[in-house]
Amino acid sequence: MTTPTTAPSGCRTDLDSRYHRLCDLSEGWGIALETLAAVGAVATVALMFALIFLICKVQDSNKRKMLPTQFLFLLGVLGVFGLTFAFIIKLDGATGPTRFFLFGVLFAICFSCLLAHTFNLNKLVRGRKPLSWLVILGLAMGFSLVQDVIAIEYLVLTMNRTDVNVFSELPAPRRNEDFVMVLIYVLFLMVLTLFASFSVFCGSFSGWKRHGFHICFTSFLSIAIWVAWIILLLIPDVDREWDDTILSTALVANGWVFLAFYILPEFQQLPRQRSPTDYPVEDAFCKPQLMKQSYGVENRAYSQEEITQGPGEMGDTLYAPYSTHFQLQNRPKDFSIPRAHAPASPYNDYEGRRGDS
Repeated sequence: MTTPTTAPSGCRTDLDSRYHRLCDLSEGWGIALETLAAVGAVATVALMFALIFLICKVQDSNKRKMLPTQFLFLLGVLGVFGLTFAFIIKLDGATGPTRFFLFGVLFAICFSCLLAHTFNLNKLVRGRKPLSWLVILGLAMGFSLVQDVIAIEYLVLTMNRTDVNVFSELPAPRRNEDFVMVLIYVLFLMVLTLFASFSVFCGSFSGWKRHGFHICFTSFLSIAIWVAWIILLLIPDVDREWDDTILSTALVANGWVFLAFYILPEFQQLPRQRSPTDYPVEDAFCKPQLMKQSYGVENRAYSQEEITQGPGEMGDTLYAPYSTHFQLQNRPKDFSIPRAHAPASPYNDYEGRRGDS
């Protein structure tokens, strides 16, 4: 326990020294980051309730299929904001395993959800049948479970099952290198999500490209944040006392990037009405491909002969739009005016007629 003379200004005298950064006025970064993290956590919880409320408001069934995965994404973002406090509190036997395990797992959940959403968008933007909500959620959870296995294996091998203080006892350069190595799979997910979102812009239905842009921009900003904190963490000239500041700042910044550039724009798209231009004609994912479209006509011919007849075999026949399937033949055009003629008498050929006398 701390004594009254050692407690920093802003903290209670009986507060454990591990928590001094949460209230120490001389280290204002801790107070600023915990404030931003707390506001982000409250905003995330509010968005989770709003997402539940919007379930009945979403008219597009394909957007509704993404709601379970987006709810899982919000759970990951909430964990990111909550993990910030583990980096503001000093490293010890309790915060060490928490940092090494949850940092990668929470970000793996977030980027796995973005990647699963991207896979579904790649189908929708090309007019193909989308994935079901269960498949999308299964993909997100399956991708994130890989990081769980990696983190658990690292913790077991490092702590030898019992020594939880090993992380605080490790030299700072070695600890930072191990921390980055555990997150290699998360970096792979980020890059894969970024490149997969590029392919969304190659589709024919532009309405889904807006969702792809949200994911692309979010992934790009996240990669920029990660590259910055990894470089700062591995530079040997930087004072190691700033390691916790760097990592907690990265957590808060990335959490707000998730909310501002993915969740909020997606919430704006959810209540909008279903646009017919975002889908093939009549949602015909299983439309038969053997029917051949007539020239200039939306209707299909009813006879098999017209379906199989090529354009070169039609000859001089003309198709009348919006009429029956009968073909009109070319006829010679006669514009002469008919004249009246006197009818012939029926008695001209009568035998008893006096004509040659």
